[in-house]
Amino acid sequence: MDPDLNSKQLQLLKEAAPKISRVAVLYNPTFPASVLSLREVQAAGPALGLAILPMEVRTADELDAQLAVMTSMHADALLTFGDPFTSRHQSRLLDFAAKHQWPAASLWREFVEAGGLMSYGPSLRDLFRRAATYVHKILQGAKPGDLPVEQPMKFDLILNLKTAKALGLTIPPTLLFQADEVIK
Repeated sequence: MDPDLNSKQLQLLKEAAPKISRVAVLYNPTFPASVLSLREVQAAGPALGLAILPMEVRTADELDAQLAVMTSMHADALLTFGDPFTSRHQSRLLDFAAKHQWPAASLWREFVEAGGLMSYGPSLRDLFRRAATYVHKILQGAKPGDLPVEQPMKFDLILNLKTAKALGLTIPPTLLFQADEVIK
C-alpha cells in the first residue's frame, strides 16, 4: 500500500486528539505488513510529538499481557494496523480503549463502525471486488504472474462523532471537511 499510509493515520489521529502523547501501537510480528507499518509509525511519531509504544501480540494470552502493559506505560491512544489478529480481536480492543478513554484508530472503516474514533485506509469492499476481478481473469485462462499488481488508489477517512463525544473530543472542522464519511 501507500508507503505514507501509516504516518498519515498517525497524523490524523493527532489532529483528532491533539492532547495525546503516548500511542500504543498493537502489531503482529508474524504479519510482515504490520512490521513495516510499525517502522513507518516509529519514524513519524517524533515529528508529531508522539512517543510510539510498540505492543507485539500473536496470541490472545499475549494480548491480555500487552493490554496491562499499555496501561502501565500510560498510553493515551491506540493504533492498530488492521492485520487479521487485531481485526479478530477488534471488539475487545475497542472495549479496552473506551474503558480507558483512549482514541483508537485503524486502517478499516469497520473499526469505526464498531466504535473506534477513526480509520484511514482503503475500502475492504473495494479490495475484495478488485480481487474478484483477478479471480475472474485467472478462471478465464490468464496466468497470475502476467497480471499487474494493483495498489489502492483511494483512501477513505472515516470519523465517529459519537465516539469523539464520549471521549470529550471536538473534531476540528478541517478534519471534518477532509472526512469521506462521518458517523453520527
